[in-house]
Amino acid sequence: MTSSSHAVLRRPSRGARDATSRYVRLARELDADPSNGRWEELDTSGASRPASGMLFADLFSGAGGMSRGMSDAGFQKLFSVEIDADGSATIRRNFPDSHHFERPIEAVTEAEMSAVVGDRGLQMVCGGPPCQGFSVAGLRDPVDPRNQLFREYIRAIRHLQPDIIVMENVPGIITMDEGAVVREIRHQLADAGYPGATVRVLEAARYGVPQLRTRAIFVANRHGLKNPYPAPILARDEYVPIEAAIEDLKALPMDPAFNHNGTRHGRPMIERLSRLAPGASLYPSFRDAWKRQHKGVPSMAIKENHGGVHVHYELNRVLTAREMARLQTFPDDFFFEGRFKRVYWQIGNAVPCLFAEHLGRAVAMQLSAAGLTNS
Repeated sequence: MTSSSHAVLRRPSRGARDATSRYVRLARELDADPSNGRWEELDTSGASRPASGMLFADLFSGAGGMSRGMSDAGFQKLFSVEIDADGSATIRRNFPDSHHFERPIEAVTEAEMSAVVGDRGLQMVCGGPPCQGFSVAGLRDPVDPRNQLFREYIRAIRHLQPDIIVMENVPGIITMDEGAVVREIRHQLADAGYPGATVRVLEAARYGVPQLRTRAIFVANRHGLKNPYPAPILARDEYVPIEAAIEDLKALPMDPAFNHNGTRHGRPMIERLSRLAPGASLYPSFRDAWKRQHKGVPSMAIKENHGGVHVHYELNRVLTAREMARLQTFPDDFFFEGRFKRVYWQIGNAVPCLFAEHLGRAVAMQLSAAGLTNS
């Protein structure tokens, strides 16, 4: 599946509408907030590849969804950082020409980063510091361990001084401590040389991703420019449905060499799954796992949930890793290393490649217009 091929679908079911509307009010409030107003939307639907010489680094890269999307937008990756061994193996396999630090970010020194970048400079740093334990106290207190990873992100950008930063996180971060966490993040970005940081809630399905996946996207730059975001491409009744991405995999035999494998079910489990209605979960207490998908609408948000991935819209099994990868818009030649449950984890935690590509296109358009390239 590519960004230029999508199918038009009927109006989403109630369940799908609820998933997409959960953060609509929050997104509108953010966009109307004058203190969050230094952003603009750019039309990335037909954007050509940017001028050569735009370089980036990916912190907390995971398996490389953001890296792949930014590369598809025309950026050249210089290095990435990821502590997970399987995610790192996936990165090295799919990005052989860039440097990768497989270690905790706090163990990567400024000298090591500078040795990779050299005198070229970076146009962008992207990545999503894990949000577990985010609190204002943690962000302010240098000895509080809860938010060490975010402080390491700030350390890296303070040293690297890229032209622009793009930071991805879950939307729930916006309402934590009644908005105080976001205000503190913006304050620390400003202190690092990036005043006027903005955060917006974007739905990946609006950019051609066959999945309902809402994300908080922080953007900041050090040149006084407006922070670029991609304008929505699809209306809700144009969202790409799940079957447009994975229908052709339905009849394929399981194939680990293609990552088309996953949990195998015994007969009792298959019988239970056969009675599962679209939108229902095999376990009533699970809100985000083991749900039968609706045909004709985008997939629910892809997550790993300790092996409890979503159930196919027709078949009595959970989705395979390759089906999940398709829903995250990874290309078929992108191979994930590790056992299939670890592959599930990598895919479920990734940023959809196509979504990242449109973020990258908007950044490239803004930087090109400002003459901020290495060429």
